[in-house]
Amino acid sequence: MSVPDTRKVVIAALAGNVAIAACKFGAAFLSHSTSTLAEAVHSLADTGNQALLLIGMRLAARPADERFPFGRSSERYFWPFVVALMLFSVGGAFAVFQGIHELFEPGAPEPRMLAWSYAVLGVSLAMEAMSFRVAWIELQKMTRGRSLAKVIFETRDPTIPLVLAEDATAILGLILALVAITLTHFTGLALYDALGSVLIGLLLAFVAIVIARITHGLLIGESASPEEQARALVLTEQTRGVDRVTQLLTMHLGPDVVILALKVAFRDDMTAAAIEETTNLIETRIRAELPQMRKIFIEVDAHGDGRGVERLRALGAAPGPVKELS
Repeated sequence: MSVPDTRKVVIAALAGNVAIAACKFGAAFLSHSTSTLAEAVHSLADTGNQALLLIGMRLAARPADERFPFGRSSERYFWPFVVALMLFSVGGAFAVFQGIHELFEPGAPEPRMLAWSYAVLGVSLAMEAMSFRVAWIELQKMTRGRSLAKVIFETRDPTIPLVLAEDATAILGLILALVAITLTHFTGLALYDALGSVLIGLLLAFVAIVIARITHGLLIGESASPEEQARALVLTEQTRGVDRVTQLLTMHLGPDVVILALKVAFRDDMTAAAIEETTNLIETRIRAELPQMRKIFIEVDAHGDGRGVERLRALGAAPGPVKELS
């Protein structure tokens, strides 16, 4: 199964937004269009967002040290949350403010210069569509038969869905801006241009809130997927010497780093050396199939409270204790 290339998606979006932002600011200056200015600030915010995502990916790759004994993989969650804040404030709030200001103090868009806005917004739409296509292709590698909504709201790697959401928002924003300046062009009323800016701002604010909601849970520490937890449970209970798992807890530190904590009841006749050997075998088997579970902690406890295990079996994601494998 192919793996999505997160870095490729971010770099493609960054390159496109740098060029688009420069063109939009030029068109906004020449045409005095508020909607075009709102879109220019939107692209500027997106450019900063992609730069922050790249910073997060670079920091997350640093090795563990005394200060960060589990590594810094959570950087991949922190910076997308910052992106959501920037999208809301720099993009959404500015566009709404600028649009409301224009409603009360309307300017005078230059009808002859609006051609610049048409041209730049049209080219920007094509470039955003290409960036969207790159993100969409990589997102398909994450679906594995699941619905798009399930992937976006249950993903443990928010980078590609975030870029895709930004690109989709940019396309909708460009369409709104084109409609707004077209109405202004043919009616001569700056009202439509101002309303376009307000609508673009509200759209950005909405998307920022959705992104913040997704990354909020990841920052706090979400569990691995039920499928991954169930597989870890089965692999453990199939290991020679294991009677049953009495507790199973997981937490994502980052998209590809998971903590797995197990309480395991071993057979009564096992020696300490045999338990140690079996524990090492459990870790080896789990890491072979679930390499993202890099931090595995196993405690000998026949009286665990059943957390995690009971839920998985209630959902039908894992069977009851199964026959061990040698």
